[in-house]
Amino acid sequence: MENLRRILFALVIFVLAAALFGWWRQDEDGYGVKNLLRGEKPSAFTPADKPKLKPGDLSILSRLNEEYARLSAAVLPSVVSVDTKTLRRGRVQWDPFLGLIGQRTQVIPGLGSGAIISKEGHVVTNFHVIEGVAEVQVTTSDNKKYPATILGASPDRDIALLKIESHRTDFPALQFGNSDDARVGEIVFAVGNPFGLSGTVTQGIISARDRHLSDSQMDYLQTDTVINPGNSGGPLVNIRGEIIGVNVAIYRGDENVHAWQGVGLAVPANNARMVVEGIQEKLKASAAKTAGVSTTGRGFLGLEVSSEPVDIDPVWGTSRRGALITDISPSSPAAEAGLKTGDVVTKFQGMAFRSPADLLQIIRTQPPGSEVKLEVIRNNKMGDIIARLGERPEP
Repeated sequence: MENLRRILFALVIFVLAAALFGWWRQDEDGYGVKNLLRGEKPSAFTPADKPKLKPGDLSILSRLNEEYARLSAAVLPSVVSVDTKTLRRGRVQWDPFLGLIGQRTQVIPGLGSGAIISKEGHVVTNFHVIEGVAEVQVTTSDNKKYPATILGASPDRDIALLKIESHRTDFPALQFGNSDDARVGEIVFAVGNPFGLSGTVTQGIISARDRHLSDSQMDYLQTDTVINPGNSGGPLVNIRGEIIGVNVAIYRGDENVHAWQGVGLAVPANNARMVVEGIQEKLKASAAKTAGVSTTGRGFLGLEVSSEPVDIDPVWGTSRRGALITDISPSSPAAEAGLKTGDVVTKFQGMAFRSPADLLQIIRTQPPGSEVKLEVIRNNKMGDIIARLGERPEP
C-alpha cells in the first residue's frame, strides 16, 4: 500500500512539473497562461476580402493587359520549335596492335525557333540554326512533331526557309510586316523557345535601327525584348501580330556572360522576306527546268555598277555602303525609271547590301514585272526611285 502511494505521488509530481513547463513554454512560443494573466488577446489572421483596386479603376491598364494576352494567343500557334541533330565523326586513332580504330559518331542536338509563314507549313528561321545539320524536326505549339526539309538559305543574311513535311494546308501562318515602317520606341514582342522553354513571349520596344554586327554591314533592328539562346529564328512581331524581324542574336558586352543583357538583334522582315522570295523563285526555276521550260528572263534593270563599294557617311542615316552606277542601258527598266549614271544606290526594297555584286545578285533573284524601290543618293540629295523589273535578256 505504501508503495502504491509513493507511485501515485511521483506521478502527480511529474504531471505538475510537465504542466508548469508547458505553461512557461507557451509564453515563449505563442499565446499561453502568462499572456492571459497580462490581459493580452490571442493573435488572429484575417485575410483581405477584396483586391485594392477594381478593373474599372484602371481601365487603360485593364485593356492593355487584355490586348497583350489576346496578341500572345494569336501569335503563339504560329511559332515552332526547331530541333536539329548534327553528326560529328569520331576521331580515328592508330593502335599498334589493332590498326586504325574509329570512335563512334556523336549526335549533337541543337535548338532554335521559327515562324510558320504559309498555310502549307513553310517556316522561316535563322541559317545558323540549321547550318550543317543532318536532321531537322519541327514541333508546333500543340506539341505535334513533324520532320522538316531545308528548302534554301542565305548565310549572309542568316535566314533559312524550311518546309514541314505534312499534307496539312491549314497551318496557322503569320505574315511579314514592313520593317521600313518600324520606329524606335515601337512596342514589339519576341516569341520563341529560350533554353528549350517553348511558347515564351517577351515584350519590349525597338531600341534602335540600323545596327551592325562586327563582322557584317547588314542592318539589324535592336530590341530590349528578352532574347536568349533558343530564341534564334523566332519572330519579332508588332502589335498587329506581323513579323517585323527574325530574332538572330544577343549582344554580349561581357564575353563571359551568355544570357540576355538588354540588347537583342533581329534581321529586318524586309530582308527575310526577300530571301524567302528568292528561294521560292529558285525552286520554281528548278521545277521549270526539270519540266523542260526555259528559265531565262529573270529580274533585270539594265545597269552597270562599279565593283568597288562606295563608303557612305553615317550622317545620311542609311546603310554604310552603296553601289555607284557607271552605265545604264538605253530603253532599259533602269533608264525608264529615271536612274542615271553617277547615282549611288544605298538600299534595294529597304534592304542594305554588302557589296555592288550583292546588289546585282538580289536584282537577278527578283521576278520580272515586280515593282521595286531603290534608295538613291544623287547630287548630294537622297530620294527613292520606283522601277519595274524587266526580263533578263539572253546572254
